[in-house]
Amino acid sequence: MTSQDEPRSVEGGELPQGGAGQYAHGPAHRDPDDATTREPLTFADVPRLELDQLLSQVVERAQEVMATQGRLRGLLRANQLVIGDLDLPAVLRRIVEAARDLVGARYAALGVIAPAGGLAEFVHTGMPDDVVGLIGHLPQGKGLLGALIDDPHPIRLVRIADDERSSGFPPGHPPMTSFLGVPIRIRDEVFGNLYLAESERGEFSAEDEDLCTAIAATAAVAIDNARLYEAARARGKWLQASASITRQLLSPDTEQGQAPLRLIAQRCLEVADADLVLVALPGADDELQIEEVADSGSQRLRGISVPLADSLLGRVFTTGRPLRMAHVGAEAHQLALSASHLDVGPVLVVPLLASGGPRGVLAAVRERGRVGFADTDLDMALSFANHAALAVELAQARAEQQRAAMLDERDRIAADLHDQVIQRLFAAGLSLQSVAMSLGPGRATDRILSTVADLDATISQIRTTIFELHDQRTTAPGGLRARLVDVTSDAAEALGFDPTIRFDGPIDTLPPEIADDLVAVLRESLANVARHAHARSAAVELAVGPDLLSLSVHDDGIGFSDTARSSGLANMRRRAERHHGECHVARRAPSGTTVRWTIPRR
Repeated sequence: MTSQDEPRSVEGGELPQGGAGQYAHGPAHRDPDDATTREPLTFADVPRLELDQLLSQVVERAQEVMATQGRLRGLLRANQLVIGDLDLPAVLRRIVEAARDLVGARYAALGVIAPAGGLAEFVHTGMPDDVVGLIGHLPQGKGLLGALIDDPHPIRLVRIADDERSSGFPPGHPPMTSFLGVPIRIRDEVFGNLYLAESERGEFSAEDEDLCTAIAATAAVAIDNARLYEAARARGKWLQASASITRQLLSPDTEQGQAPLRLIAQRCLEVADADLVLVALPGADDELQIEEVADSGSQRLRGISVPLADSLLGRVFTTGRPLRMAHVGAEAHQLALSASHLDVGPVLVVPLLASGGPRGVLAAVRERGRVGFADTDLDMALSFANHAALAVELAQARAEQQRAAMLDERDRIAADLHDQVIQRLFAAGLSLQSVAMSLGPGRATDRILSTVADLDATISQIRTTIFELHDQRTTAPGGLRARLVDVTSDAAEALGFDPTIRFDGPIDTLPPEIADDLVAVLRESLANVARHAHARSAAVELAVGPDLLSLSVHDDGIGFSDTARSSGLANMRRRAERHHGECHVARRAPSGTTVRWTIPRR
């Protein structure tokens, strides 16, 4: 029996007095001072469940803390990845990849907003190249993408199809369910938007939105830095190009000085990252003429005339104000690019301003779909064009100065030839003629008279040279004498030998309409010799007298054939008759042909 003060065993289902807290775990044991043996005790079920729940909650909170700490570490790594470069395309690519990895999305993209609305660039990741090829063109900023552009606030959707702003996907596009869009703000400007789709957890959480907003803020700083770096680098390139143009145009190297417009167009093509550059100068009848083209395949644009009244080039030339367009659209024909292979996109047109006003127009063109020109490009292109126009003006002034010095030197040479050389030759000829008269008829007399005739011909040639030295028009590289020499040089390859050419009289004083016909007749005559004569030599003689102009082409070929040269001869006769002249063909002895083209001088 037990005493009333002894507790009963819990095995009977009754709680001992004093509560469970009075007892400890452990097996029954015997107190050395007490003969009574205690039974083992355990906790009740209800307190044990409460403790398990508390422990589970502690574990869950610890796991959440660890997950949050891991995502914060991921955000730090993403921030370090985003700010690790200054090249804008590389920065955009890193932003997209970092955001995708941070929130666990299958697809991620970044859309750069164009100044006129829509998307100027679309950088994406997660989609295979073959799928991109099936989709075709990249998004243009419609549907949900356009909604984020119009209202730059985060958008988080469990199902894209359930949102009324969704416009669906193009054929071949992979299915997407969940969506998260966050704007990228640079101060008060929305640079673009960050798009994520297909969360690995089924849907994006509020925490994902916060993380994307945080990385978008870091991305905005990185993009701003990259843009400032790009602008500084672009300014440096433009300034280097301006200095290079000035240095090359003012260089004593004559080869550089002969192609200033080509230098301007080529450097602008490189620095502006354009696909086509045009340089147009004022022409006749209120037109601009394209004088220089820089690109890989539109050289046929050179020489095309553009009206001042109805063209982008004419508008810039008339107003003197630069023009920048993200897309030309219906005004593409105003750039005279109908003969170009280029699909015209962004356009930049600046005037070539010099001390006397606009001297021409410089236009840079990019293909459709490329990023448009920035404000920095417009400012620096205008500065470059002004420097280039000033350099051209200085180069022309220096050329005029050199030309004046050359004319002075030519006058001195002409005076020396007239006062010294001709007089001495004339005196020598008179002396020889006097000797011949004293010898009487004979072989020696004939030889002396022949030498006197040669001296007379030499005096005639020197007088022609003196006249041309005094004629300022002969200093131009495009004079008639130079054009005729170029024709004979071009014909040398077809002939198989170099024809000789001789001039007599003031060649470069002929009017342009006669000069053009002379060049055409000489080209046709030498072409006939090359095609039909089988000659071993040819000689060209051009004599310009006070009353008659005569062009003669001699060859030592097989002779004249009426059927072989009828077409070419008809053209030459028509050109002669236009100036009330004649064209005759005659055989030479012992072989060959002479073509003589003559017109009267009025």
